[in-house]
Order: sequence, then C-alpha cells, then structure tokens
Amino acid sequence: MNDAADTNTDTASKAPAWKRYLPLAVLAAAFIAFFAAGGGKYINLEALAENRTALADWTAVNPLKASAAYFLVYIVSTAASLPIGTMLTLAGGFVFGTFIGGSMTVISATIGATILFLAARNAFADFFRDKVGEALNKMRKGFEENAFSYILALRLAPVFPFFMVNVTPALAGASLKTFIVATALGIIPGTFVYASVGAGLGAVFAKGGTPNLHVIFEWEVILPLVLLALLSLAPILYKKFTGKRLDKAAKQ
Repeated sequence: MNDAADTNTDTASKAPAWKRYLPLAVLAAAFIAFFAAGGGKYINLEALAENRTALADWTAVNPLKASAAYFLVYIVSTAASLPIGTMLTLAGGFVFGTFIGGSMTVISATIGATILFLAARNAFADFFRDKVGEALNKMRKGFEENAFSYILALRLAPVFPFFMVNVTPALAGASLKTFIVATALGIIPGTFVYASVGAGLGAVFAKGGTPNLHVIFEWEVILPLVLLALLSLAPILYKKFTGKRLDKAAKQ
C-alpha cells in the first residue's frame, strides 16, 4: 500500500511545476471567489428558511437534478475548503431526509476530500519527500505505518478542521486507498447527526421558530464521537505496548 503511494509520489514530483500546482491553484481561486461573491450570504439558515417551500417543490419535481446539484456543490465546496460544510449537511438532511441526505453527504464529502488530498500531495510531494528533517521523517514514517487509524481518529473527533484532515495525510505520505476508506468511515457518525438535525428543521420553520443548533455541540453528541476516535487508536496503542514487551523479553 505504501509502495503504491511512493510510486505515485515519485510520478507527481517528476511532473512540471505548473501541472503540480495548477489543481491547488484552482481550488484556492474557488475559495477566494466564494468570499468575493459574498457566498456566505446565500448559504445560511435564514436563506434556507425563506426558500424552503420553493426548494422542496423543485426537488419533488426534479429529484435527479436536485441530487446532482447537491453532489456537485458539496464536492466543490469540500475540495475548495469552503466553510459551508455544516450548513450544506443540514440542508441535505432537510431536503432529502436523514438517511438519503446523510448518505449523499458522505459520498460527496469523501470525493471532495480526495480531490484536495491529491492536489496537495501532487503539489508538495517532492518537498516532503526530500527536504524535511530527520524528526519529521520519523513522524511521517509513523503516520504511514498507522495511517488508517490516525485518519479515522481525526475524522471521528469533532475538533479538527476538515481542511487540515484532508491535507495532513497527503503531506504525511498516506496512501490514496487508506485515505478514502478512513475518510468515508470516519465522517459517517457526525454526518448523520447533522443530517438528522437538518431533517427536523422543517417542523421548526413551520412554527416560525429558530433552530437550536447547539444540540450538535452537547456532550451527549460529542462524547461518543471522541470515544470512537480513541477506540480507533487502539491498534496503535496495542502495537506499541506489545512491541515494548517483546523488546524487554528480548533483552532478558
């Protein structure tokens, strides 16, 4: 698995500089364009409440177009690291329901994250292969050996920025397959929590109430995710513990 990652890294580092940096530049341009166009004003709870009837009606008439539009917007926003992931996930639950909306979000978020992962890895492959110090190389090796557990823990724990968890594995040498599987599995719990909250927004809007999104940050929600993140690190801790015991036994 790591050999394949190294092969892809070598290929990327041999490509012309402009080809390696172009995908990352396009994503950065999309990020800047979003704020320049005032995108945040159009993707919020107020906008969702005002347009909920029209959105529901259009989705009912054009389910395939609505699904395709949601996939496209979510993929692009994730790849460009736009700060609207939470709002889009809520909207997905509101429009498509908890299960369908959550499933669509997991798929599109994984695709978008993978695009950014590849862009970052191709752009900085040679630097992080040849120019980092010995200490960072040791850290990189440790990450490569336990990439799945690390990525899964980072995804499960609701404290790390999504952008950071997309880029860090790319720079640390994780393989593409490991990144995709760990990302898809790791975002499932949190995604369905948000989607279920989104699915309940219709009733709140109908009563003219204001949604209480603080429920997402309550310990009843966060603690299980943190515990799952710690559980995902169990293989690493077990490996270190048994390794130390074998070393002691060998010395004796």
